[in-house]
Amino acid sequence: MARTTTRPKASKQKTLHTRRTHCPICRKTMWSAYVSHRTVTTLEGVDRIHLHVRRCQNHSCARYHKPFRPEAEGRIALPQHEFGLDVIALIGALRYQQHRSVPEIHQELLARGLQICERTVTNLLDRYDELVSVRLSDSRRLQTITKKQGRVILALDGLQPDVGHEVLWVLRDCLSGEVLLARSLLSSTESDLAALLREVKRNLSVPIVGAVSDGQRSIRKAVAGALPRVAHQLCHFHYLREAARPIYEADRHAKKELKKRVRGIRPIERQVEGRADQEAQAIRGYCSAVRSAITDDGRPPLQANGLKLHGRLSAITASLRRVHKKGGCARSYRSSKTL
Repeated sequence: MARTTTRPKASKQKTLHTRRTHCPICRKTMWSAYVSHRTVTTLEGVDRIHLHVRRCQNHSCARYHKPFRPEAEGRIALPQHEFGLDVIALIGALRYQQHRSVPEIHQELLARGLQICERTVTNLLDRYDELVSVRLSDSRRLQTITKKQGRVILALDGLQPDVGHEVLWVLRDCLSGEVLLARSLLSSTESDLAALLREVKRNLSVPIVGAVSDGQRSIRKAVAGALPRVAHQLCHFHYLREAARPIYEADRHAKKELKKRVRGIRPIERQVEGRADQEAQAIRGYCSAVRSAITDDGRPPLQANGLKLHGRLSAITASLRRVHKKGGCARSYRSSKTL
């Protein structure tokens, strides 16, 4: 889609030179050939960058007449991109750390003064995913990390977004927390998983001393075939989940009963719509707190959702009672009786 508005004018000027002045192949001097220009939008503003490009003039060199651009350019932006790496990093942080949608990220960038369309946010989010993938698959970095440990304890698990979709298999080192391999497979047979395990084993310079996974039959057989004589243990989380199943069922029932008692938040919000006084703001705040308490779940069996919800609702009720004792509105106190 064509641009409908002009790009903002650059607020800063930068000039970049190559640190290398001699050809890396023939070692002869590379002469300055031309100056390239590009405009990059960063979080700090719009930069106009002047790039002094060099070329090797040796006819017998493999890099004859091939441009050698300034090394610092790659720290600012990706090739042929209008937005800097800091913008891409912010988009990734907003998406995966704060779980914001693309429209919400777009509004955040506009609030920061960046002129960007929503479609570009989606494209830059794809670039972020690609950069993370490249970073995680850097074998030299992983070898440096695992070499310091001297060994690897491998964790293997598959993630399937929906029935019928590909399964994303992730192999991670339990000691460093680094992802060693992540790949989507159409099937989860023993041979497919064994091939992933062998690939990880080939890329490591240290031995794999243990493996952790769930009790899936194909995983157990793949580990036994690809990693013979390596200790294989079932995941502690699965053990704990099975042991705590009766407690989990009781907690889930308690949470369901608690949620029944706090229904009717929307009618309360409708009563104060259009009001901007202090009482209406307080009522809307309490309603938001109740909604947040209902939707913020824990992670069983490590966290009991029902007990967590009971604690939050009790805190909201205690706060409403304190407001009533101090002479607050009676409407807020009446709403606390439903909690």
